[in-house]
Amino acid sequence: MNIIHEQSGDSFGAQAYTFELDEHDTAHVLHPQQIAVYRGDPRNRSDRLLEISRMMRKRKLIRADFKGECAFTAVLPAGFGLQTLDLSGGSDMLYDFRQLFFYTDGIQMKSRILKLKNMLITQDAIKMKFSGEGQIGIMTQGTVFQAELHETEPIYINAGSILAYPENAKLDLAVYGNHLASQHMNYHWKMTGRGHILLQAGGTRSQELREHMEDEGLVKRILREAIPFGNVFIK
Repeated sequence: MNIIHEQSGDSFGAQAYTFELDEHDTAHVLHPQQIAVYRGDPRNRSDRLLEISRMMRKRKLIRADFKGECAFTAVLPAGFGLQTLDLSGGSDMLYDFRQLFFYTDGIQMKSRILKLKNMLITQDAIKMKFSGEGQIGIMTQGTVFQAELHETEPIYINAGSILAYPENAKLDLAVYGNHLASQHMNYHWKMTGRGHILLQAGGTRSQELREHMEDEGLVKRILREAIPFGNVFIK
């Protein structure tokens, strides 16, 4: 299967992805409402209900299966992109099922119930672990990059940046820096372990930067920065 990224040049910033399948390809799309164009035999698309557990995790009812020679274009709104990952064999990475856009035949999924502490940190109870041979597509906000984990030396990651992390990773809620720094930052995940973390350079930080660049009064800005937790109480 071939995927072509067609970035919009207009002010709306939408992203279009064209999927080209040959006679041996099958793609399972979990957000079929984003498909704007289809080319091929109408019988090559078959929609079906998701399993109950996945309906609840995905908050979607329908999965669209495309099989055989056809092509379709999916459009994601401004601020969203699609990261395609090739899998071969097993993987230790845990993903949020809600971010899964598509997967191909040959991919297996298993639910992982998180430890109680990790549930509280991530505000999620279940992550998905993928294995097998094929591709998955993860919806992202911003550029995707990696950070390496170390077994004893922790790194601090803004909680809103993480796309996926290894199942072996140890997580703790933390802030860092001096007293003033810790008052004015979002909670971070203090992480150690083996492997790497997938991160996205978007989400809440992009919104905060846009708000900062808007014209607001100097006094209001000073109060937000100077008063402990002023960025929470002063809007």
